Amino acid sequence: MQENTATGLPLISGKVSKPQRVVIYGPEGIGKSTLAAAFPEPVFLDTEGGTIHLNVTRFSQPENWEDILGLITQLGQRGHNFQTLVIDTVDWLERLLIEHICRKAHKDGIEDFGYGKGYTYLSEEFSRFLQSLEGLRGQGMHLVMVAHSTIRKFEQPDAGGAYDRYELKLSKQCAPLLKEWCDLLLFVNYFTKVTETDGRKKAVGGKERRIYTAHCAAFDAKNRHGLDDVLPMEFASIAHVFSATDTQPAAQSPTSSPAKSAESAKSTPADTDKPATGQQIKNIQALWKTLDYGQEQMAKLFQWLDAEALAGAENWDDLTMEQAARAIGFLSKKASEGGAS
Repeated sequence: MQENTATGLPLISGKVSKPQRVVIYGPEGIGKSTLAAAFPEPVFLDTEGGTIHLNVTRFSQPENWEDILGLITQLGQRGHNFQTLVIDTVDWLERLLIEHICRKAHKDGIEDFGYGKGYTYLSEEFSRFLQSLEGLRGQGMHLVMVAHSTIRKFEQPDAGGAYDRYELKLSKQCAPLLKEWCDLLLFVNYFTKVTETDGRKKAVGGKERRIYTAHCAAFDAKNRHGLDDVLPMEFASIAHVFSATDTQPAAQSPTSSPAKSAESAKSTPADTDKPATGQQIKNIQALWKTLDYGQEQMAKLFQWLDAEALAGAENWDDLTMEQAARAIGFLSKKASEGGAS
């Protein structure tokens, strides 16, 4: 931090590395939760019980809004090794918040408040909740919101006519707040190509899954990291965004000199040299078991990852974080395709 001599105001220059706020949304069953499970050391706040078939660490399913707030508070107060909080899904989270608001006001439904007041209360409470998550982010945790998509009719003011587009399956009060809050708004969907034969249109493909990172007429998406507009739906496609973020920043002594700080930065090992995390290894083992792969496939996978770097490797503990992320993305794709070797 430096002081501006003209104004006396404390200023910070350059990029600031902070944990990421991510929203992943798309149609049901495409693998949003599986993608979120590949994030660094995740813990799931499963609002709808949709992760029971995944080998992930999760809180007990919350029954009401008070449970949600209690879990967030506990996560912020207790020591742990989690680096990512995944809320799966945010549309079910919104349901719990609506029930909470109605119960407090002794109303049967959000419409019973009249004149849109119920939705005003909803947006205010949802905004406060998003702000409360900043405490976890300040402690070094990435924040990931998983959401379903829905298709709605959209009419642009300066365009003639309406058209269908994918949107977050949230109220029109909460959806804009969530889109503004996040650093990455990732839309995931199957890639379908439309061909025309003898004047008749036919959809082909529909098995390849993709991540869309930029806004277009068909859906909302954004990123602040210069990602390609379309990416394969695997964590390896975006892993560098998170490995570049220091999720466990060490406190710097006020007496530390700039020279010492620079020296420490130089000695920090590159992410490509860091060993795979325990959660990454658990994810790989779960996918390996699902695919029923053996030693032959392991040798092939190690060769694909980097034959030279993994010479003599015998187990998953020999992988680096980068290699583990690539392995998870590859195995997730194979699992979605039915396990072809």
